Amino acid sequence: MDKGLHFMFCVITTMLLLRESSQTGEKNDPKMLAASKSGFGTDSRGREEGLPTLTVTTILEDPYVMVRSAELEGYCIDLLKALAAMLHFSYKVKVVGDGQYGAISSNGNWTGMIGEILRQEADIAVAPLTVTSAREEVVSFTTPFLQTGIGILLRKDTVSQEMSFFHFLAPFSKETWTGLLFAYVLTCFCLFLVARLSPCEWNEPKNEENHFTFLNSLWFGAGALALQGVTPRPKALSVRVITAVWWLFTIALLAAYIANFTALLSSGSERLPIQTFEDLVKQRKLEFGTLDGSSTFYFFKNSKNPIHQMIYEYMDKRRDHVLVKTYQEAVQRVMESNYAFIGESISQDLAAARHCNLIRAPEVIGARGFGIATTQASPWTKKLSIAVLKLRESGDLDHLRNKWWETSCLHKSRDRWSPLQPQALGGLFLTLAIGLALGVIAAVVELSNKSRHAAGHVKKSCCSVFTEEMCTRLRIKENTRQSQETSGRANA
Repeated sequence: MDKGLHFMFCVITTMLLLRESSQTGEKNDPKMLAASKSGFGTDSRGREEGLPTLTVTTILEDPYVMVRSAELEGYCIDLLKALAAMLHFSYKVKVVGDGQYGAISSNGNWTGMIGEILRQEADIAVAPLTVTSAREEVVSFTTPFLQTGIGILLRKDTVSQEMSFFHFLAPFSKETWTGLLFAYVLTCFCLFLVARLSPCEWNEPKNEENHFTFLNSLWFGAGALALQGVTPRPKALSVRVITAVWWLFTIALLAAYIANFTALLSSGSERLPIQTFEDLVKQRKLEFGTLDGSSTFYFFKNSKNPIHQMIYEYMDKRRDHVLVKTYQEAVQRVMESNYAFIGESISQDLAAARHCNLIRAPEVIGARGFGIATTQASPWTKKLSIAVLKLRESGDLDHLRNKWWETSCLHKSRDRWSPLQPQALGGLFLTLAIGLALGVIAAVVELSNKSRHAAGHVKKSCCSVFTEEMCTRLRIKENTRQSQETSGRANA
């Protein structure tokens, strides 16, 4: 009897130990990590309250779903919590078994999260799952919660190029340089004109020479651009107004040039040789590929664009070498070898923010969205779509985007540089134009005042004296006399 009781005690103890061990292993296994949570409590409480429980399949990808301290967290997990709170359901999350998003295999079956939904191993898939026509035929998608496209992820040192001979012109655009040249010539011409009209610059136009000739005016304007004072020095108020405005213009312009040129040199963001997918196909230095079985791969396969077809043929022939299994593998390969990764632009932006030696090419094609996948005719499809729209309208989706895309590298990485456009200096050009107009008006007023005083002494009208003064200062009178003498001789 004692032996029987001892045997029963040993059996019960062994069963309890095995049960505790299996629960601990299940809790620490990231593949089967099940966080049954909702806005109203745990999974058991949800069942007690009669809340429906959904099995959610997802995939490990930073920052959408990550394992930290034996718990799942990320953008999709926060999105799932918000949806559960709005629609009153509990859920159990599991990571997809084969680590795939979902594609048709050689035997005609679907892999990844799409396959698990079709096999009813999961009710919904909350992950960076792209909405495509092929997937839409077998499952249903909600309204996209994130918009993205297809881009090219590169390492900066693999696409850097030598600076051009005229690299010093890069801080300003061609339009800005053209506007600057026009402003310089116009200012020098106004300086020349005002100096001739103003009585303060020369009192006797017939006997003395004006110092502000057109060549001297050009030299004066160029000296101001170099922040150097040159002769002749202005005396009249009108000339000083134009000089002061031109000096203000040149100081602000030089400050903008130096700042933009410094940003250009420090960022190293000279024009990338690979701007588009066509540039990627034409070059021979970099290999390129995408995720095996991803929607990006099938986008190029089904595209009728010749460039896209060339990309697909390249990847298909070298699929064992250029196609990668995971996104983390793709980023690591870009950082360590001459490899360009073609994938979701929104994920590439995150990689470029966290790894400051990476950059995304400007061109983005194939606008698409990430949606929540459900079984066809599921009652949850419309409910989840409406909930996603409400989250977007309330700004919660933008808040989640800012939360998970903000990293320590964002404020360390430099902003992408671009040439300074004329619109950025529009106020400066306007100030110069106003100053030139004021200078010309001041010169006319000065000449009018002298003409009025002279008209009182010679007993002539002010307008006639003003006209004579202007013709004399602009050297028009001699030309008029010569033309009159020539016409008189011809008549004789």
